[in-house]
Amino acid sequence: MAKILLKNATIINEGKRFESDLLINNDRIEKIASSITDDQAEVIDLKGKWLIPGMIDDQVHFREPGLTHKANIMTESRAAVAGGITSFMEMPNTKPNALTQELLQDKYDIAAKSSIANYSFFMGASNDNTEEVLKTDRTQVCGVKIFMGSSTGNMLVDNETTLSNIFSNCEMLIATHCEDEATVRANMEKFRAQYGEEVPIKYHPIIRSEEACYLSSSLAVGLAKKYDARLHILHISTAKELELFRNDIPLAEKRITAEACVHHLWFSDEQYDEKGTYIKWNPAVKTAVDRDAIWEAVNDNRIDVFATDHAPHTIEEKENTYFKAPSGGPLVQHAILAYLQKAKEGKITVERAVEKMSHAVAECFHIDNRGYIREGYFADLVVVDPNKPYGVEKSNILYKCGWSPFEGYTFDHSIDTTFVNGNIVYTDGKVIEGNTGSRMTFHG
Repeated sequence: MAKILLKNATIINEGKRFESDLLINNDRIEKIASSITDDQAEVIDLKGKWLIPGMIDDQVHFREPGLTHKANIMTESRAAVAGGITSFMEMPNTKPNALTQELLQDKYDIAAKSSIANYSFFMGASNDNTEEVLKTDRTQVCGVKIFMGSSTGNMLVDNETTLSNIFSNCEMLIATHCEDEATVRANMEKFRAQYGEEVPIKYHPIIRSEEACYLSSSLAVGLAKKYDARLHILHISTAKELELFRNDIPLAEKRITAEACVHHLWFSDEQYDEKGTYIKWNPAVKTAVDRDAIWEAVNDNRIDVFATDHAPHTIEEKENTYFKAPSGGPLVQHAILAYLQKAKEGKITVERAVEKMSHAVAECFHIDNRGYIREGYFADLVVVDPNKPYGVEKSNILYKCGWSPFEGYTFDHSIDTTFVNGNIVYTDGKVIEGNTGSRMTFHG
């Protein structure tokens, strides 16, 4: 790899914005200074453009193995880098579910050959694999995922003894999907009795209700407090759940953290009539009041990180009746642009958005040498053009499923260039092949 010298960049990092040069040497950031010269380096002038650390997405579903008609690690990692996401953590509800160390390793092997972004994979928990879960090496794996709500295959963990065993014995981060299954099922039957299979999509946030979310989230928090476990609750969707989280201590001292996703910060239940099942997610997109409360919690640090919960399905699958249409949608290619758009609208500062997309994720998961623009850190970098709009169209969507909930929308910023480990992997609207990402590692 050659040296690359980035000149005149507006660096946005660690709460500051300043003009600087930056020298990349192999896979690392070698120097950050107001003026750098290096006769051996390729020079790229970034005057008028922003340089931010690559987003680290702590929740994606890339569907491989077993569900590759929807997506795979190769296609979705390329969509990710096109969107400025340089590292991802992928969930275990593939087919087969990643419930053994061998099945987990299979996913790492696939990524080593095909992922253009850096990667890690969650170990999955079920009601009967606690022994396997506890074998997981916390320096090599991002965390353990518990679905405290329905999921693919054998991944609903609703046995109290199993939950207690994991929370009391697991030394690594436990990430949870929190929706109370009994509440959701009772609501489903109520609406099925009234509407049959033709339940209007607008009732999705009532079926997967605030009560269902809070019952499950509060249970997880109670277990984490009882056993002093390291808990990370994914995709918060209600105002009520926000009372479970603290903002009176630094992130480094928190044992319980929370995540907000693009869709819960962008959409509301007012858009179900327009977008239908294309904005059907679990947990459901809820009211504008919930959305605004989540934004408030992002800004006051009750919510610690941003993510996508990228979960693609085919158009044919999504265009189904309520019960048959799967939940989830593709988001990695447009997440940074969506967060920056909200910054322009005044919902958050760009500096705080960078913190939630990158710095805080690195701190939350104890990721080695990523998530910041610092000398000695991996050169996972994104160049943003704040003056070049980007319209989402069928022709520029890179997801294998071929659609986006943002189709037809024009963002005010665009992703200019993405670097992964010092390599240019996306520029001029094209993915640059030839390199693969690296397996992320973690410290205690």
